[in-house]
Amino acid sequence: MKGKTHAGVGVITLICIADKMPGKFNYLGLVLVLIGSLLPDIDHPKSIINKYILPFSNKITKITIYSCIGVIIFWYDYTHGGSPILKAVAVTFLIIALSSHRNGLTHSVTGMIMFSFIVGYIGNIYKIQHLINYFMLGYGMHLVCDMATNRGIPAIYPFGNKKVKFPFTYKSNSKVGIIIEELIVIAGFILAVYKFPMIFN
Repeated sequence: MKGKTHAGVGVITLICIADKMPGKFNYLGLVLVLIGSLLPDIDHPKSIINKYILPFSNKITKITIYSCIGVIIFWYDYTHGGSPILKAVAVTFLIIALSSHRNGLTHSVTGMIMFSFIVGYIGNIYKIQHLINYFMLGYGMHLVCDMATNRGIPAIYPFGNKKVKFPFTYKSNSKVGIIIEELIVIAGFILAVYKFPMIFN
């Protein structure tokens, strides 16, 4: 599924269930949903996020940049007394560097929990409530959407590599897949327009 479709599905889902979210609808939550919706594809050098991070959109650049970031964070953590959260962030960057698209941690429930822990920790530091709820909504919807494609996701990686997908799937980036994704976004947009005024009641 394309990045813009993931982002659209995440935002539409937030609008549709905002009245049931602990923090209701707010613009910081919207940003967190967008980040969560796009973050799983950080394992792909040509993803939307990597367009703004990597100078070159190829696998070697992705491995080099994220490995260097991970090592630098480890070094900073070592020279400044040590912090569990910094170690977790460093390990996360190294995992991103070594992960191939849809075959590793970022497209698993384990990855969602790991990233959500970091977001929740940041929220606690700055005393911002409910960050984790919005982030997990976006991340979770990304995983659900990818389960609708023929490639599926390694949901319990690294405890198993079996791909999980729905009984009925479509091939992403095919003509049929593009049409399906456009229909999903159009239907979701119509629903979001209907629900949007209700989130302010």
